[in-house]
Amino acid sequence: MTKNGKLYIIGIGPGSVEHLTIRARDVIAASDHVIGNGTYLDQIESLIDGQNIIRSSMGKEVDRAQKAVELAKTSVVSIISGGDANIYGMAGLVLEVAENSGSDVDIEVLPGVTAITASASVLGAPIVNDFAVISLSDLLTPWEVIEKRLDAAASADFIISLYNPKSRQRNSNFARAIEIIKRHKADSVTVGLVKNALRESDEEAIVTTLGEVLDYDDWVDMRTTILIGNSESRIWDNNGKKLIITPRGYHRKYDY
Repeated sequence: MTKNGKLYIIGIGPGSVEHLTIRARDVIAASDHVIGNGTYLDQIESLIDGQNIIRSSMGKEVDRAQKAVELAKTSVVSIISGGDANIYGMAGLVLEVAENSGSDVDIEVLPGVTAITASASVLGAPIVNDFAVISLSDLLTPWEVIEKRLDAAASADFIISLYNPKSRQRNSNFARAIEIIKRHKADSVTVGLVKNALRESDEEAIVTTLGEVLDYDDWVDMRTTILIGNSESRIWDNNGKKLIITPRGYHRKYDY
């Protein structure tokens, strides 16, 4: 790795060091500066040894991106993103900031385990076929746009993953989204809810149906990922543990 200016945008996955890629660990260890939201930096604390740490909070994403681009002119910099840096992460903003500033900084994006794949692994096999990922946060995207995307994905029978379902300021968006989806999907469609996926001490999961999911409305928060199946998804009781299976289509071609 060069020591003459480089910017890495790193997805750190669901929150435990064990789920980082080996390359992400190596890059963080070799960085001069590590920049990120304090919550994410705390999750990789064991990898911090001598790097200059720059912490910030929610709402300071633009400041972080600008600082990272500036420092990367002469130093090796890692800017940290939860999950995968492309999926509602920092990659887009950092590249936009670099583009708008006319920077020629060398930039590399490192992928991470996403909330949807982490949650899917907890639930079994819910996203084996075509799926759509939709954030319910209307902080940056107008609700009218979100509603159109929900309606389109549900009408096409996509598996749907909902990110950022609720916050203190947006405590009704999850229920509104479910009502939109129910225009096109039956109450019997499987739904999985996972909170703190792959964070062993805090992980929780619920398997239910679209008709009953709002019974858990008070349980859902910003740390929850929701996976709503398609018309073929089903629940399998595996020794007392409910798992979701979405067929890929092999059953239509093969006997097994």
